[in-house]
Amino acid sequence: MNNEIREMLVAQLKDIYSAEKQGARNMQRIVRKVSAPELREALTMHVEQTQSQVERVEQALDEMGARPGRKVCEAMRGLVEEAQHELEEYEKGPILDIVIVAATQKIEHYEIASYGTVASLAKALGEEKVGQILGEILEEEKQTDLKLTELTQSALMPMVMQAGEAANDAKGGAKRKAS
Repeated sequence: MNNEIREMLVAQLKDIYSAEKQGARNMQRIVRKVSAPELREALTMHVEQTQSQVERVEQALDEMGARPGRKVCEAMRGLVEEAQHELEEYEKGPILDIVIVAATQKIEHYEIASYGTVASLAKALGEEKVGQILGEILEEEKQTDLKLTELTQSALMPMVMQAGEAANDAKGGAKRKAS
């Protein structure tokens, strides 16, 4: 039984490795579309953090006597594809920034679920070092999600609301001039 769980853990680590690599590539493309400096900074920092996470997942695989291999995380592929489609629907600006956060948080939530599972499996198998590595990454993913939520509430939504009010004022002014 432990052997099967160990194999499952290794398979999940390979999946996470693929997910992180796909997520990093996606974020690097998305950062160029961001208009809010605070969001650009947060995503750029997370790209750097993700590079470190990829290295630590490699370390965890090495601890388990495995290599990343060529496994492709289909779930992340779908999340990235969905994000790309959603981003194409908006022009650069405050609303696109909110769409970027939403897409990024979907990815973060998938990663949180994945790391939570593998960290628990590693600890159950007595793989303390692997469990510790994965637990640290899990906490980083949770912190990123929290930062994105806080950034949305404190900066991005107020910008969207101001832009909406300005657009409504402009429409109202145009109607008054036409009268």
